[in-house]
Amino acid sequence: MSFLTKIFGTSNERILKKIKPIIEQINSLEPKMMSLTDAELRQKTDAFKERLSKGETTDNLLPEAFATVREASRRVLIAPNPDSPNRTMRHFDVQLIGGIVLHGGKIAEMATGEGKTLVATLPAYLNALSGKGVHIVTVNDYLAKRDRDWMSPLYEFLGLKTGAIQSNQPYEEKKAAYLCDITYGTNNEFGFDYLRDNMRVRTEEQVQISRGLNYAIVDEVDSILIDEARTPLIISGPAEESTEKYYIADKVARRLKAGKHFEIKEKERMAHLTEEGIEEVEKLLNVDSIYTDRNMEWPHYIEQALRAHHLFKNDRDYIVKSGEVVIVDEFTGRLMEGRVWSDGLHQAVQAKEHQRIKEENQTLATITLQNFFRLYKKLAGMTGTAMTEAAEFDKIYKLEVVAIPTNKPMSRTNFPDRVYRTEKEKFDAIIKEIAEVHKTGRPTLVGTVSIEKSELLSEKLMREGIEHEVLNAKQHEREAHIVAKAGQRGNVTIATNMAGRGTDIVLGEGVASLGGLHIVGTERHEARRIDNQLRGRAGRQGDPGSSRFYVSLQDDLMRIFASERVSSLLKTFGMEEGMAIEHSMVSKSIERAQKKVEEHNFEIRKHLLEYDEVMDQQRKMIYSLRQDVLEGKNIRDYIFQMMEDGIKEVTAFAFGTKSGRDEEEPFDIADWFRQKFGLSIDLNEVEEKTRQNVEVFLIKKAEEAYEAKENAIGKDEMEKIAQILLLEKIDTKWKDHLYAMDHLRSGIGLRGYAQVDPRIEYKREALSMFESMNLSIRDEVTDLIFKLQLGKEAERKDIWHPDHYVHQEVSGLETIQESPVAAAIQGTNANSEEQTERKIEPIKVGIKVGRNQPCPCGSGKKFKQCCGRVS
Repeated sequence: MSFLTKIFGTSNERILKKIKPIIEQINSLEPKMMSLTDAELRQKTDAFKERLSKGETTDNLLPEAFATVREASRRVLIAPNPDSPNRTMRHFDVQLIGGIVLHGGKIAEMATGEGKTLVATLPAYLNALSGKGVHIVTVNDYLAKRDRDWMSPLYEFLGLKTGAIQSNQPYEEKKAAYLCDITYGTNNEFGFDYLRDNMRVRTEEQVQISRGLNYAIVDEVDSILIDEARTPLIISGPAEESTEKYYIADKVARRLKAGKHFEIKEKERMAHLTEEGIEEVEKLLNVDSIYTDRNMEWPHYIEQALRAHHLFKNDRDYIVKSGEVVIVDEFTGRLMEGRVWSDGLHQAVQAKEHQRIKEENQTLATITLQNFFRLYKKLAGMTGTAMTEAAEFDKIYKLEVVAIPTNKPMSRTNFPDRVYRTEKEKFDAIIKEIAEVHKTGRPTLVGTVSIEKSELLSEKLMREGIEHEVLNAKQHEREAHIVAKAGQRGNVTIATNMAGRGTDIVLGEGVASLGGLHIVGTERHEARRIDNQLRGRAGRQGDPGSSRFYVSLQDDLMRIFASERVSSLLKTFGMEEGMAIEHSMVSKSIERAQKKVEEHNFEIRKHLLEYDEVMDQQRKMIYSLRQDVLEGKNIRDYIFQMMEDGIKEVTAFAFGTKSGRDEEEPFDIADWFRQKFGLSIDLNEVEEKTRQNVEVFLIKKAEEAYEAKENAIGKDEMEKIAQILLLEKIDTKWKDHLYAMDHLRSGIGLRGYAQVDPRIEYKREALSMFESMNLSIRDEVTDLIFKLQLGKEAERKDIWHPDHYVHQEVSGLETIQESPVAAAIQGTNANSEEQTERKIEPIKVGIKVGRNQPCPCGSGKKFKQCCGRVS
């Protein structure tokens, strides 16, 4: 202990010292609260809300609000343990301390049996008074429903509503649960609802977003924010639901004639349909118009097919190898394995070459738990074990850990580890100890690291004739029954990590006098927290208890991280078969091994977060834009801004072309404007043709064209067209962007061989891809807004079709049915070559190239001046 610590105390002691006067204030209010009638106590809630509306803060209300909750709890809640001498549930002082810590947006480390569920009622009530909603996060649906049912009488007595969200819950029930003042649910379900809400096509279908993410109290916070943070939440579905359209577009493109139906601009490497071409395409597709909301994707598909046929050549820009189209790098002549062209071009080339592409799932929405919980305005957590990970909580979540003292002194005895050479010797010793403790009548809880080990131990106990229960994932339906019996006299319970969290083992009558519950750990876990959780099942609320861990050199932890060091120590002690060693040097070596694993796992989580932070910024921007569009906010402003940005970019390019490359034909702005906005203009109307003057002229003309269309079809109808178009393009492009990011992420590690940091490369390319996606949304929306016709049955489309909701990365197959349009095309007259073509399957959506990177077409130009240029 340092000199300063001796004088000022630890940071934890200083925090508890500051809280002490608040506890005294709450306690001083108790006689007054006890004198109130039920009705008067209930009226406190309305009084608190009124005081908040007049400018008081929740911090000001805390002492009186906590005193109110404590008195209400004493009146309406009953402890579940029938053997408890006092079954009324009045908050202890240490529980008030825990509540204050949680209200302050910190993590409260509280020992098992200290009543964390009851502690959460204090800050939940106080923060719910603002009307913004409080989320209490648990590790499974069972605990979410149990805790809600257990605590709802308290909240309802005080006039607040509670709800619980569950997986596969009907929409109306879930929406009602989110509208409650306090909502219980699992980390996964809260996260998936966030993603699903940002995939809805109608605001009335959203469940979580209306209340927002205000304040969350996370139970077992180390399990949720650390152990489960390595795997992101992922919603996945078919990679490309309309892949057959590329095949259809390829057939159509083969029948169109250059100069008549389309124009090829080799300099810009673009293809455009003429008026006659549009009519021919509509005839071939057997549709009234390719510019109605139902068919507005067709121009993009057809133009990409024309580019594939007339601008990209086999054995020059690409080769076909083993059934795949592989891009050729123009600069080096090397094959660019794993790279794909962006925005549907790669699919169009594959359709042209009649390649079969296997179907696959793609990510439709994803977020790490780390970034999801950082969306909350205020976050707090509870657990029995957080101090070992305090540095990570601070670094990742800016959460401080405060150790809360126990209500009664801890009286559990933690025996030193026993270390053996082999697993067989270890298990023989474990069986012997269980039998000896069983004879005394004490209950025993045996912790194992896997279902396999729990069943192995069960077989050994059966051979010894020792009755026992097994609690693992196969018996999860009987969990409550098994846990209820685990503390009874003479009971032996074998359990996996399921018994380490959310279970409160209550001692049976007379068990305390025998020594309480005995814990046997059959193996050290990767993290010290998990061992501490298992130990914490014994010695609750001052009860007696004991624990001991058994270790062998064949255990995974020892074999991988500590075998050499511990082996040399054991040789020093001259161990023989069946002999155990108990020594502080060995225990310290084991602890060092655990620290190594914890550091390794922290690096994995930090690595994941670094990559996801790039996506996190992009996700926030897209979701914010999408929500504005979905709610109909600023639609006209968005369209005008897109038109203005596009015009500025084109004029900058045109004037740059004129001044820098006089030998080439200058860019025709008037021709571009006519194709883009369907309006002929005369640049001679601009007196002094500076770039700025031309920009102002074009922007004014574009706005006039938009207003003319508004007047023609009605302002409301025009806004509806724009909203549908914006929403569909945002969803489609974001979906493609996520798929492209998956490709980028899967191959970025190889950049390390080129002596570059993959993380820096990932951030650089991800930014370029995001900018490219935004430009693509802008260009396609402003292209179509003046051509799109709203049909009678027009509606917002749901393009997502998710079929997997997982807390891990998965892959799957989804059959895509051929559309009626595809069938119509297949039935048209085709030449013999076309009749022998194989059906084209889903085609991968490509990575979007950075605007300042070399164009992948091989022109030698930058992407923004070539294939990525507005034309």
